[in-house]
Amino acid sequence: MSKITIRNIKAILTAPAGINLIVVKVETSEPGLYGLGCATFAYREKLVASMVEDYLDPLLKGRDVSNIEDLWQLMNNNSYWRNGPVTNNAISGVDMALWDIKGKLANMPLYDLLGGKSREGVAVYRHADGRDLDTITENVQKFMDQNIRHIRIQWGGYGGDAKALNKPAGAPDGVYYCPDQYIRNTIKLFEHVRGKLGDQIELLHDVHERIPPIDTIRLAKALEPYRLFFLEDVLSPEQGDWLKILRQQSCTPIAIGELYNNPKEWDYLIYNRLIDFIRVHISQIGGITPARKLAIFCEQFGIRTAWHGPGDVSPVGHAANVHLDLVSHNFGIQEWAGISETLHEVFPGSPILKDGYVYANDKPGLGIDINEELAAKYPCQTRVTQWTQTRLPDGTLYTP
Repeated sequence: MSKITIRNIKAILTAPAGINLIVVKVETSEPGLYGLGCATFAYREKLVASMVEDYLDPLLKGRDVSNIEDLWQLMNNNSYWRNGPVTNNAISGVDMALWDIKGKLANMPLYDLLGGKSREGVAVYRHADGRDLDTITENVQKFMDQNIRHIRIQWGGYGGDAKALNKPAGAPDGVYYCPDQYIRNTIKLFEHVRGKLGDQIELLHDVHERIPPIDTIRLAKALEPYRLFFLEDVLSPEQGDWLKILRQQSCTPIAIGELYNNPKEWDYLIYNRLIDFIRVHISQIGGITPARKLAIFCEQFGIRTAWHGPGDVSPVGHAANVHLDLVSHNFGIQEWAGISETLHEVFPGSPILKDGYVYANDKPGLGIDINEELAAKYPCQTRVTQWTQTRLPDGTLYTP
């Protein structure tokens, strides 16, 4: 077969579920052969689209689609400054699409191309939230009735549901919360849910880096009696050095990584065994190529994967997560925000959830497609992001 080259790269912006998604389509010199990849950075979608079409497309036109590693390094190095979320998501979209193409050329699903399955289905965790303890417990029970056995519980969302805050005069608008209230309520939450539902369910919780490091240690120690499957994103990337102190103080399992862009943010955590689960956002670190390397690196140190899987990952990105989950021996759990009926229509071939497990199909590549005509009916909306404007009771901005 003659060499197959990249003919065109474009970004497809769509929001079928009301969340901005970015999908990259790499078209080749072989008629009808193309690949799809996820480049979703929901809050800066226009920048990623520009990076893909104005910079990566002219850089890669005419190059051999088979040389994925070389093309990844080329994309990463070409802008000179690297490891940023806009650049990495754009690279991811192309990288995933190239793996999709390679699977189609080999007539193999990606999981086969990467070595074959380590398991048939991928265990997931779902999110149970609520404004009061009984509602949360009922929502957990609903998932248990669907054979979901790993459930993340939150009381009032990230940072909790703050009551009676005494804000200073003239305090700016924002999403206010009280770290101390949040900590006390989270301990009550786990005491209540464990008391009602027992030990036959794996419980998780997301701190979302909203409390100071010393309070993180206090919370992790206080939650030990409730045997968490893991405590998620306890610290911001800037506070990673505190994980060594946390490890010395608490045996609560730790999962971290959704904000990471740069290998130097995670390598020392892994080889020093300061975390238990790596949960990066695959498109945020540059796609399947670096994620596969990261999973293998983690395996050497007994650390499991728990890739980020929220609503601001496209079904293409969810498919990439699932294929890596199927292959990785050190798979731990997969976050699953769910794929709506509308998303399934726009993205035929999306992974399917059944009885607590997500399944990929056996089509070549990622096994997923996009209905571009239907996707165009759900345009993205560029707005000022509100939920990340988080503030302490005195009005100080804090990490979201």
